[in-house]
Amino acid sequence: MRNTKRAFISFDYHNDCDLRDNLVGQADNPDSPFEIEDESLREPYDEVWRKKVRAVIRRCDVVIVICGRHTDTASGVAAEVTFAQNEGTPYFLLKGRPDHPCIRPGMALKTDEIQRWSWPNLTRLIAEKAKS
Repeated sequence: MRNTKRAFISFDYHNDCDLRDNLVGQADNPDSPFEIEDESLREPYDEVWRKKVRAVIRRCDVVIVICGRHTDTASGVAAEVTFAQNEGTPYFLLKGRPDHPCIRPGMALKTDEIQRWSWPNLTRLIAEKAKS
């Protein structure tokens, strides 16, 4: 049995579903070091949503934040990054669109750099960042 890490995907639902689909596809690779525990919930952004998402993030080993052109305006992403920070769940930022500017979520720390998205880099980031 592989030692896979549970990952939560945070992304801008209105603009970056295609990027989420790409990451889910990579999780299905036989040599993938991660599996998707859950992803951004497409429910009303209310207290019930906040409790559900926070509980899922708490169960995960890492949060993968896909950054696109409008990530800074995605309130769900901002909340998910805050939950990860508050729960002590490691996270990292991935550059979703290599040929376009990608914006960090507003709640990301100034020291959080957007990382290049490639298979070798993704596997390295998961190995370095995920909870043991």
